[in-house]
Amino acid sequence: MATVYFSSPTMRKNKKVEAVAGKRDAILGLAESNGIKIPCECRDGECGSCLIKVTHLDGDRIKGIMLTDKERSVLKSIGKLPQHEAERAETHDIPPTYRLACQTIVTDEDLLVEFTGEPGGA
Repeated sequence: MATVYFSSPTMRKNKKVEAVAGKRDAILGLAESNGIKIPCECRDGECGSCLIKVTHLDGDRIKGIMLTDKERSVLKSIGKLPQHEAERAETHDIPPTYRLACQTIVTDEDLLVEFTGEPGGA
């Protein structure tokens, strides 16, 4: 079981959500099933509208969820994947700070997910 905290200036208050381990939902699906509106247009990792900032709250227990090729390309094109984070993700399986909600799978670790409420803003 993981706890995911969602935070956005568009929300009246932060929301705490329990995610079922092994369900393999993307953060976007988890948010939608709990009434949280993260902007999204394509749902396929191609547009960048569901950009989120992810903070891992379990200290050294960071779970690496690989970037998809589409996600890597979009994050680079919008300037949200610095070279050092791309290399760290590639060689050490440490996820970058910014992700796409439609591509990021929830694992069994606690997360803080921040988004602006504007497409492509985090």
